[in-house]
Amino acid sequence: MGDYSDSITVDVSSDRLFAYLSDVQHLHSYMPRLKAVHPQDGDKVTVTAHVKPADAPEQDVTSEAWLTVVEDGKSLEWGAPGPHDYHGQLHVGPGETADTCRLTVELHTEHAEGEQIDHGLDEALRGIKQAVEDAER
Repeated sequence: MGDYSDSITVDVSSDRLFAYLSDVQHLHSYMPRLKAVHPQDGDKVTVTAHVKPADAPEQDVTSEAWLTVVEDGKSLEWGAPGPHDYHGQLHVGPGETADTCRLTVELHTEHAEGEQIDHGLDEALRGIKQAVEDAER
């Protein structure tokens, strides 16, 4: 079992970052393995990701997930069904100035591969930072 957390400062306002993250159509712009995202009814989404499993060839995998936007507190909650109890939260908080904010990701999974998950969190945070800052230019 593993619980993971990481943060990054983003050079946009917290309102702008939260608006960007709240639009599920942006997921593939900062999650490099995601190839497609299709919103369904309610908080359900269908995602297609390119994966490289250790015991199988590279492949595209489509699965169901859920993503809930929590306006109060500027956070997103997500998860995917399956044997690893994969779920997490994204929190957008104030930065040191009005033009910056702090993004924190918390992740829980029963599939604990510490270093690989830490790398994935860092990659996601850097991807979000770059995508939203580039969208502001």
